[in-house]
Amino acid sequence: MATLLADLVEASGRAVATSSRLAKRDAIAACLRAATDPDDIEIAVAYLSGDTRQGKTGIGYAALKTLRDVAPATQAELTLTDVDAALARIAMTTGKGATAERSAQLRALFARATVAEQGFLMRLLIGELRQGALEGLMIDAIAAAAALPPADVRRAVMIAGSARAVAQALRADGAAALGRFAIVPFRPVQPMLAQPAEDIADALARLGTAALEWKVDGARVQVHKAGGDVRVYTRNLNDVTGSVPEIVEAVRGIAAEQLILDGEAVALTAGGAPQPFQVTMRRFGRRLDVERMRAELPLSVYFFDGLLLDGVPLIDRPAGRRFDALVGALPPPLVMPRLVTADLAAAEAFYADAWARGHEGVMAKALDAPYEAGGRGASWLKVKRAHTLDLVVLAVEWGSGRRHGWLSNLHLGARDAAGGWVMLGKTFKGMTDALLEWQTAELLARETGRDGHVVHVRPELVVEIAFNDLQASSQYPGGLALRFARVKGYRPDKRADEADTIDTVRSLYDAQLARAAA
Repeated sequence: MATLLADLVEASGRAVATSSRLAKRDAIAACLRAATDPDDIEIAVAYLSGDTRQGKTGIGYAALKTLRDVAPATQAELTLTDVDAALARIAMTTGKGATAERSAQLRALFARATVAEQGFLMRLLIGELRQGALEGLMIDAIAAAAALPPADVRRAVMIAGSARAVAQALRADGAAALGRFAIVPFRPVQPMLAQPAEDIADALARLGTAALEWKVDGARVQVHKAGGDVRVYTRNLNDVTGSVPEIVEAVRGIAAEQLILDGEAVALTAGGAPQPFQVTMRRFGRRLDVERMRAELPLSVYFFDGLLLDGVPLIDRPAGRRFDALVGALPPPLVMPRLVTADLAAAEAFYADAWARGHEGVMAKALDAPYEAGGRGASWLKVKRAHTLDLVVLAVEWGSGRRHGWLSNLHLGARDAAGGWVMLGKTFKGMTDALLEWQTAELLARETGRDGHVVHVRPELVVEIAFNDLQASSQYPGGLALRFARVKGYRPDKRADEADTIDTVRSLYDAQLARAAA
């Protein structure tokens, strides 16, 4: 029997109405337990997590505002499958007249929904469905619905990278489905991610004795080996084995019969300095002229973690023991340089040495933490030396979701010699709610015109922008773009004619290239 949207809305309401984590779990678990179709349970997990199976559907806030006058249905008849199919059709609607067609399809969907269902769908599509169903709680609810230990389900979600996929598999095959989420070669695992730290002192204060490693600005790779067969996967779990023969050869020569390794591949200069990220990425996804590219741009690989060794999963073992296993299995040139210390001076010296070698910083890792596949845990911290520039806001885009009603994404420019402006990129990162509110008022007061969701402004406000490095870009007229730009703060003490120039930016880029070539 198909699951009604109304049942999901009721479960969501019960979760919202209580502050008890146990009660929230039980409300969601009861809803999942009642969903007998595997597709329905996947849709339910997505919706109760505030997401849709389609991801971006092309539905903007302006289109949703027009639905407020749609008369609601008097009886709940919409099923989860009905809603999912409608959103899939909307997401696939493109081309001339697509906006009007999506709007018509949305109105037809909302006309079939009750008042409560309309409200739920509106919040879901805006991105403001907040009922406390964070991933940890959702995993517990999936486990409760399937009558399985939460730890077993959590492991499966870590490996699958999707709570929805695990819930669907459990509904279809029960506890036996957990076997398909085992750690085995050639089933790539979602990579563990890191959180930023302010500096080395901050990282050690949070972790205590920690392992420090070079933070290589290369391409994240996960390499699997079983006998003589080796496969290489990217951060997004794409198979790029054919593009990187030197990595395949290096791992094939390791004595261990089975391995899953996590590491970074990077193109180095003749002097051993890392090439810029975009240079390394020229090697990935390439199917033609691989041997020529290998000769021109050889890759090195450094492994920093092991998830499987000769059939034994290491993912739950403490990081210190995983690294010991890695060192025991791999030749030293393939192991990421590392220092274990709680001493700030020693850690700062390691960080300075990594920077001097051309790397973007260091990773600091807790010694007792398991490998959190797919998670951005507090046991891995990244410390990078960021550059800053004083740039001018040239335009800004309206925000969406929780930033609806605020001007959010800044278009950033440097001064040129003729007194004009050269755009270097955009950013919406590093902004508090108070800053969003302030900049919305200040930028609207300087508005000169609009182009869709973009508001053009007089180039008067100077903002200090932190960024990791620069890259060549054909997208912007100056030929350069900022990488990982974020707002440090506005500079009311500076006039626009005191902002940094494009010549300064080019000098930074030249120095970056010189470091790489040294």
